Amino acid sequence: MSEVLDFAKQDGLIAAVVQDARTHRVLMVGYMNREAFDRTIASGHVTFFSRSRQKLWTKGESSGHFLMLKSIATDCDGDALLVEAEPIGPGVCHEGYESCFFRTFDEGNWRITEKQMYDPNAVYGVKK
Repeated sequence: MSEVLDFAKQDGLIAAVVQDARTHRVLMVGYMNREAFDRTIASGHVTFFSRSRQKLWTKGESSGHFLMLKSIATDCDGDALLVEAEPIGPGVCHEGYESCFFRTFDEGNWRITEKQMYDPNAVYGVKK
């Protein structure tokens, strides 16, 4: 199934844009290698490859805020994914917001334009 995907183009990684399956809001962007893609398909839990930690991670493994896979599509080049998921929990962002896209550029400044949905210190123990 993954033969359409071009993992070689970007050092073994494919950008994965995650969208709420119900609202279609973009929640986050992560990266998948072949193993993360295969694990996502097999488990139904959206799994990524962490570039900073150099290992697989399943969204929600430490917070309990999982992303349940609903559908997955690729672009014409096979080097990007659109992942539709059902978010479990009050937010996806490790800073406590529903989406990682909570800042808006306005009049030359970045402004937080949403309310924080949960306290990340309570969920993760320390601010990440």
